Amino acid sequence: MHGDDPRTDTAAAERTRRAEDVLNMQRAARKGGTARLLRWLAARTGAAVFLVNRSGIVTSPLRSPLGRAEYDLVRHGIREITARGLRSVAIDEEHLACLVLPLDSPPGVRAPLLAAVLCRPTPPGLRPLLADAASCLSLCWQLEHTRRQQKWLQLADARTREAVLHLLMNGQVTAARQVAGALRPALPDVARIYVVEGPYAIRGAVADAWAKAVDDAWIVPCPVYVDHLMVLTPASSETHPGSPAEPAWPRSATNACWIGMSDPVPLRDTATGYAQAFHALAAARQRAERYASFAADPDLALTIGPPAQAWATVFLAPLRTHRARRPQDPDSRELLATAASWLSFSSRATVHLKIHRNTLTARLTLIQKLLGLDLDRLADQAALALALRATAAGTPPGLEPRTGDPEAPAPSLDELLALPHVLAWAQRRFRPLQMPGVPICIAQTLTTWLRLDARIGPTAAALSLSASAVRKRLARSEALLQRSLLRSPSAVHDQWLAQQALDLAERSAVPRLALLAD
Repeated sequence: MHGDDPRTDTAAAERTRRAEDVLNMQRAARKGGTARLLRWLAARTGAAVFLVNRSGIVTSPLRSPLGRAEYDLVRHGIREITARGLRSVAIDEEHLACLVLPLDSPPGVRAPLLAAVLCRPTPPGLRPLLADAASCLSLCWQLEHTRRQQKWLQLADARTREAVLHLLMNGQVTAARQVAGALRPALPDVARIYVVEGPYAIRGAVADAWAKAVDDAWIVPCPVYVDHLMVLTPASSETHPGSPAEPAWPRSATNACWIGMSDPVPLRDTATGYAQAFHALAAARQRAERYASFAADPDLALTIGPPAQAWATVFLAPLRTHRARRPQDPDSRELLATAASWLSFSSRATVHLKIHRNTLTARLTLIQKLLGLDLDRLADQAALALALRATAAGTPPGLEPRTGDPEAPAPSLDELLALPHVLAWAQRRFRPLQMPGVPICIAQTLTTWLRLDARIGPTAAALSLSASAVRKRLARSEALLQRSLLRSPSAVHDQWLAQQALDLAERSAVPRLALLAD
């Protein structure tokens, strides 16, 4: 009774140390998950500590590779636990010691095992320390596993929605509905398309705001532009910025996003709706309210009517009749899809089509060869774009071609652009640039840029301007025309065709004036 029992002091010290270790484990897990906890455990024990699955594959980082002897010990421990259903196993062999403990997991989930390999003799208290660590690691690993599962499900959902979007953009409505059938909401028959542009960091918050504010909205991160969201809503929904049911935007989204909205379009015309929303977005960037709807304008292919189809049929014939020589070569359908994607997205067509840039280059080279085009020239790009649109548009009811000479040659592109109603269309395309108060240099810059194949450098040299000054003037043209020019999908092809129609009319007027003068 004249002194304390040293064994009692030792036991108390061990309990205190164990409690401190458990607290340190919890701190490490909160700050860095299983990876940080394993690093702490390795520093605490001096052992190689890691997670391993029942196939013997290490599933956590190692500071240094395991030797053959260490790896054999671990595999032996895994076999013992698997065969005998043990809660832990310790194996000593010559100068090495190995301890293996399975982590707890919910039913149906196979958690990894905790393994520690170190030189003998093992320090005292190692087994209870690893048992405590296994308990902490089990909770930590289950949380991380759940988060990984949720992330995989979200990724699968996003990729499925992106696949539906691709099908809709290609007009394959039936296939899109079949794929979308497993998701919610159902695809509408008539839709509005919104393109929302903002910093990538707030894209998730913006998507959540749309999902809460708009019933039955399809929200898909743009596969081409990382700062864009595409939102497809039923056309009957009147929820859009500026309406009484405006979404409750996060403050950061309100201050940092621009929104373009399409007209109502049938689901088969989703690509048209996307282009409309994209052009509206170009106008929204120049507005204080940061929002714009599409300024409707008749499509040129529909404006021309059946003659456009007759011309496009002849123009695209070499491409449509192309047959792949080898199984790995692109057929006509792939080449047509590649042409449409490249005209819409330029070099980003690789992202849209999920192909390598060398594949894109090879396909474009083949397209040029088949059609006899130089796709570096804006004139040839515009012709190809119009031909693709004319064949996709079909013939509206009431505009079926009249019966006539079946042997009559198809009209040329210049003949189509010289039609009176096409000239009227072209004049409307440039009319916003001729409004009072608009400097003449804006139209002059746009016209020069179009004639120089939409290249900034040559335009700047021709006008004795800097490249940034040309871009600023073109941005002003975008705002006036309410069309995107500098970023694809661009209205540059239609604008070139309008300019060509005006030039043809001007050239044809000169001989008439000369005759009148005579």
